[in-house]
Amino acid sequence: MTERVALCLLCGHPHSKLFDRRQSFGREVLNRLCTNCGLVYQTPRMTAGELDEFYMAEYRQTYQGSEEPSQEDLNTQKARVVSLLDFVQMYIIEIHRHLDIGSSAGVLLKSFQKAFGNQMVGVEPGTAYRKYAQSQGLEIYASLDEVLQEGHNRFDLVSMAQVLEHLLNPVEYLRSLREEALTLKGCLLIEVPNLYAHDSFEVAHLTSFSAHTLGQTLEKSGFEVVALKKHGWPRSHVVPLYLTALARPAQDKMPAKVKPERMVALKRKVGLLQRRITARLIPKRAWIPKT
Repeated sequence: MTERVALCLLCGHPHSKLFDRRQSFGREVLNRLCTNCGLVYQTPRMTAGELDEFYMAEYRQTYQGSEEPSQEDLNTQKARVVSLLDFVQMYIIEIHRHLDIGSSAGVLLKSFQKAFGNQMVGVEPGTAYRKYAQSQGLEIYASLDEVLQEGHNRFDLVSMAQVLEHLLNPVEYLRSLREEALTLKGCLLIEVPNLYAHDSFEVAHLTSFSAHTLGQTLEKSGFEVVALKKHGWPRSHVVPLYLTALARPAQDKMPAKVKPERMVALKRKVGLLQRRITARLIPKRAWIPKT
């Protein structure tokens, strides 16, 4: 059972055109380009119920071949956290309460707690990873709704690394974070694959962001971007596979109209061509071996 996305997830426009068609883990995945704002999103896609079941029981097995955290995956998470922590410490001096959504094995939570001495709470829908993190003494819930129902005080940092692209409605979700979970002067830390360098189009990736559409999504959700960087860590020294952004609740009125992005298909072709050339010329810098 699948559902079609009738309106663009960013601007609400009804018209789109086919952008990419491929197989991903045995499923046909179609991504379309909004002809108004340039957002790329998957349609048709799994329903909310199918996605819940997928992340609880299938996601890790499908992507990693195991429900349990592997040493390779833990090493990748530790390497990713180094980049995220360095980025945050450039702009944030102190954190009192930290919520990590998509907290996985809890590596990011523990690293930030060590650096800032903050309280920490996580959200991880995957049962095996959630139980693993809980066995490490971490407070981990299956959903944001569970966190809010527990009556937790608001957080001055909410992080979402490699999560936003998986959500059914990114703008709606970010708005709920701003309105219900984040303090007025809190910060939102986001990391997503970069449409113009990453393969991007996987069955679990419902939206594919460029730096522009990520920024517009944050603004549409009532945030202002503090900083945004393109980078490849922990997979590459030089290929900008990822986008990392830090944002705060906007003090001004939300923008009435989304600023469109043009030449999206051309930008992706150029970006992927640059990636191939870089990998051929400096392979050891382009791709970091997994450990």
